[in-house]
Amino acid sequence: MITVLIKSFNALGIESPTILLDKRKVLRNIDVMIAKADSNQTRLRPHFKTHQSAEVGQWFRQRGVDGITVSSIDMAEYFAGSGWGDITIAFPVNPLQIHRIDQLAGRISTLNLLVESAEMVAFLAQNLTSQVHLWLKIDAGYHRTGLEWHDLAQIRLVAQAVIDAPNLFLGGLLTHSGHTYTAGSAKQVAIIYDEVLRRLAKIQDELRLVGINAAISVGDTPGCAILEELGPVDEIRPGNFVFFDLTQHQIGACGTDEIAVAVACPVVAKHADRGQLILYGGAVHLSKDSLKLADGRVIFGRIARLTENGWGPVIEDAAVVSLSQEHGIVSAGVELLEQIQVGDIVMILPVHSCLTVNLHRYYLTTDGDVIEKL
Repeated sequence: MITVLIKSFNALGIESPTILLDKRKVLRNIDVMIAKADSNQTRLRPHFKTHQSAEVGQWFRQRGVDGITVSSIDMAEYFAGSGWGDITIAFPVNPLQIHRIDQLAGRISTLNLLVESAEMVAFLAQNLTSQVHLWLKIDAGYHRTGLEWHDLAQIRLVAQAVIDAPNLFLGGLLTHSGHTYTAGSAKQVAIIYDEVLRRLAKIQDELRLVGINAAISVGDTPGCAILEELGPVDEIRPGNFVFFDLTQHQIGACGTDEIAVAVACPVVAKHADRGQLILYGGAVHLSKDSLKLADGRVIFGRIARLTENGWGPVIEDAAVVSLSQEHGIVSAGVELLEQIQVGDIVMILPVHSCLTVNLHRYYLTTDGDVIEKL
């Protein structure tokens, strides 16, 4: 019975919204992506913004990963403190943090930064005392930020500025195809990924004509997880794959059995007359990222069936349909409503694991271990 398994989870001491981590699933996800990179003869530089944990990072290191991606100087300093020496900060340089950036560059073996203007290259050349590698941030279709992929003259200008500057080295071309996250199918992801690679290859060829060699770095989980052939890229930087989530499942990048984190939420009220459970678990625990289903419904999480080792398939007729700060409202079928009582724990699979994880201070594993995070 579901309630029996719920009470066994209470033995872990859960009394408030808690993010649970299934280490077995995490290790499997890591191993699959490492094998994918190896089979494509490319380097895996995983994005650690998803898990933000030195201990989880160690699981990568134990498998031979020696370079990582982060999204902030705070995160870079945190992981440098746990022994990582080759770090890419995949976020535009914030000039207000230049002193911390310079100090970090002096602490680790390789610091990679993103630039998208000759002015920023000049600023870094004037203010850095340690060597860094610069990657040209390319907008290959996502339209968030970066040099427009078709503005070849500007790209040449910035690349040459890096080459001409002391203490600065050109790493290559870096892009994030974030628009794969809105793809409606695996086929659409493949189309986007192929288009991005063709655009980066065009830039690469153009730079070669003026004697500039530039590597290619791509990084979205949907593309890296779905495609078997990743093409002529020098490194991949996926991050979400370590945990996956409902968004990745809807795209086709994973099965629900590969989602490695879930939020355990206490049931605090039950309204059988309107088919709802009320959770202690709201936007501050799950985030307000939502997912539009094929039938038009918008949800904020799915209920997973509990198993002896964690959680399993989703319960098809149950979902989180509304969130306020602390409250979560679950629309549930008759069977679940009959089985769940106030005081029980339910497992919520997140829509976007990166944002959900960021809201919690630590993980509790399904084995009862606490894992600290940034």
